[in-house]
Amino acid sequence: MLKTIYIAGGCFWGTAHLFSLVPGVDSTVAGYANSSIANPSYEQVCTGRTGAAEAVKVEYDPDSVGLTDLLQLYFKSIDPLSVNRQGGDRGTQYRTGIYYTDPADAAVIETDLATLQRRYSEPIAIECLPLKNFYPAEDYHQDYLYKNPGGYCHVNPALFKEAKEIAARTTKVDKSELRKRLTPLQWEVTQNAATERPFTNEYDNEFRKGIYVDITDGTPLFLSTNKYNSGCGWPAFTRPIDETLIDESIDTSYGRVRTEVKSSSSGAHLGHVFPDGPAEAGGLRYCINSASLRFIPLEKMEAEGYGKYIPYIK
Repeated sequence: MLKTIYIAGGCFWGTAHLFSLVPGVDSTVAGYANSSIANPSYEQVCTGRTGAAEAVKVEYDPDSVGLTDLLQLYFKSIDPLSVNRQGGDRGTQYRTGIYYTDPADAAVIETDLATLQRRYSEPIAIECLPLKNFYPAEDYHQDYLYKNPGGYCHVNPALFKEAKEIAARTTKVDKSELRKRLTPLQWEVTQNAATERPFTNEYDNEFRKGIYVDITDGTPLFLSTNKYNSGCGWPAFTRPIDETLIDESIDTSYGRVRTEVKSSSSGAHLGHVFPDGPAEAGGLRYCINSASLRFIPLEKMEAEGYGKYIPYIK
């Protein structure tokens, strides 16, 4: 089933074209979001008196491309610090914003915005609001850059190539069944490598005895005996139960080089590993998203089939 998100990134010609190129995006429509009057014209929106933002309705298949994938591409297409201006366009209608109709998407959007904000000392200027209304723009605005290949566009053309190369996500467990079980945030973290907010996630301050398993398939990954308070804002472990349970690879997102950690059994994204852990425990810090894990306290481990790990905790 398709999902919808509304994205304002300055002039909607370039934004619509950018997302139309992404594998898994079914359609894009240029239009006016959150207008104070019904069916505004382009001329009315340009006055700034309607409160509308030039936005793009993006319909996508969440089994092929994740909301986080779309937002990461969006962030690259704008200056996130710019207020009411993108490229050569100025005015409130050119403000940046993400507007949702599914309340469950809010946590994913806010998490991705929080991750983006950590890259800047100044506040980012991207709205995150429920969609009040959306009116398609006039026909000549639709598919503008397909009709006018040399037309004005504020989006870096290099991003068009990147958009085409966003790979469809795959997982080793049935996606339809998995989507029913996971929250939107758990889905985006495990399937689309999103990062949840620090300090406010479920297991950052969880220090009871127990085991942490892969939220997608139940594979045991970490023990409470190897968990420690690193102060980073996410659950931190000195090592997994067994190194063969973890896959590591280079991650160059956000302009940094990090080591991504995935579950070997399911392919689910877990987090990253850093060489700044306790020296006496090997010097590693496995920084793991709570949303990728399920914690089973010691007293329930036997009943849930993890009894053989109890001796390693007591």
